[in-house]
Amino acid sequence: MNVRRFSPATFFIVLATYLFYTGSATEYDLITGSIVAFIVSVIVGHWLVKNELKFFSPKRWLYAIVYFLRYFFIEETKTHIDVAKRVFTLKANPGIVRIPLEVENDYGKVLVANSITNTPGTVVVDISDDGKWLYVHWIDVSTLDEKEVKENVVAYFEDYAKKIFD
Repeated sequence: MNVRRFSPATFFIVLATYLFYTGSATEYDLITGSIVAFIVSVIVGHWLVKNELKFFSPKRWLYAIVYFLRYFFIEETKTHIDVAKRVFTLKANPGIVRIPLEVENDYGKVLVANSITNTPGTVVVDISDDGKWLYVHWIDVSTLDEKEVKENVVAYFEDYAKKIFD
């Protein structure tokens, strides 16, 4: 029998999301957001967060902050510049590559897949049924060697996904 219980991690995620999308933190927003967050955390919290202690780990939050800052300000900028160069030089060698995935946690797999897809020049087309392989459309298939492809496309994302979620 699965007893529903209050999930503090889900409560804080839902409350933060609510406040973010309302665009303010007035007394009304805090009360309404807290009520909504409480109800959601009781109903679905046990499905979303398996280990509350992992959620509240400062080390994981630090890794997440470093990841997102580096990703959005450095990695994204580099890849936008690369794709812009390819557009002007008409230099592209597109194709679909199979990349091994080592992340165990579903949230980590989603982070890796979304990061790849959000990066210009790459799109995750599929993930294997066993969750061990990603199929990625890559703008410049310069090699078919799995280790090199992994290093070029997913290594950075996967390293941080493991630190944050596994």
